[in-house]
Amino acid sequence: MSDRTADVVIIGGAVMGSAVACHLAMRDDFDGRIVVIEADPAYETCASARSAASIRQQFSSAINIEISLYGIRFLRDIGATLAVDTDRPVIDLHEGGYLFLATPDKVEILQENHRLQQELGADIGYLDASGLKAKFPWLDVTDLAAGCHGLTGEGWFDGYGLMQAFRKKARSLGVDYLADRASVRRTGEDWQVQLSTGDTLSTPVVVNCAGASGGAELCRQAGLDVPVVSRKRCVFTFECRDQLARFPLLIDPTGTYARPEGTGYICGSAPPADRDPDCSDFDVDYSLFEDHIWPTLAARVPAFEAIKPGAAWAGSYDMNLFDHNAFIGPVPDLPGFHLALGFSGHGLQQSPAVGRGLAEMIATGRYQTLDLSPLSIERLSTDRPIIEKNVV
Repeated sequence: MSDRTADVVIIGGAVMGSAVACHLAMRDDFDGRIVVIEADPAYETCASARSAASIRQQFSSAINIEISLYGIRFLRDIGATLAVDTDRPVIDLHEGGYLFLATPDKVEILQENHRLQQELGADIGYLDASGLKAKFPWLDVTDLAAGCHGLTGEGWFDGYGLMQAFRKKARSLGVDYLADRASVRRTGEDWQVQLSTGDTLSTPVVVNCAGASGGAELCRQAGLDVPVVSRKRCVFTFECRDQLARFPLLIDPTGTYARPEGTGYICGSAPPADRDPDCSDFDVDYSLFEDHIWPTLAARVPAFEAIKPGAAWAGSYDMNLFDHNAFIGPVPDLPGFHLALGFSGHGLQQSPAVGRGLAEMIATGRYQTLDLSPLSIERLSTDRPIIEKNVV
């Protein structure tokens, strides 16, 4: 096949790449050809399909809070926004809220974060230990000083459904999807996107949404080194014989989490640093559940002492070792090369705002709604990390 051209090539067609393609195709001021290249068209190993799929405003940095405030509005309206003819997508959004817990040594951080969240319009309630016990009687609050609970706007949803809704809407608007692997190189004023089939796409704009599977390598091919690596995260399921009313997405002070899923629960935790290497396999670390997650949850929720463990799976984070926040937007000195990379586990919830923002940047040369420039790659070269205290 001879060389082809496109106005925008997006490498990585899971939730982030499809969100960018969809938002760009929905714009009245852009009518160029958009091509999305996805190496895993069955989406068997992508982070979007293996995520715990949740959304929160309980961050400590303003930009992350604002991204998720838009995200929840988008998720609530997804049936209308991403409808294709009479087919309205459903993602089963459940606004059960996050519940962040703090011991006395961390309560000032919790209070500081809560003030910022409230200032920006997030609906987050603050509870002291007695308030926590009254609202969640199944919770052990012995060592706790306080907690913050998302009253509305936080919860969980069908992440795979969100990805497919973006993808289906994008395709209905004329976006082309190619099942292939891609590499990039700069020639003259354009980028040459080489496919594994031997075909080449010439384009002025490349968007790197390749995630943990290849995002950092694409950057290296373009002449950019980014501290983004693939890190494995495991999700475990279990059943509990007791009914626990109003169970939220619980974040223990250790970072271990649990939330309802169907008639049971899912849970997880980041492994210790010495057991968290760069990794590309999907083998489940069952010892993490047995040695850390279950004992931690049983201490926090005594009803979890008697559970029935179920299935488990592993997925990958495109982990940004610089500050655990994504690199988003155009890259200085690499004209036409854009990033949506290094989300460190926040990609699903941030995809609506990032997709909209990159579409604005590509179509007009600037952000028109929410300014995403704090997440620019420029903060790496100037050593200005975004300090996010609520990393889960």
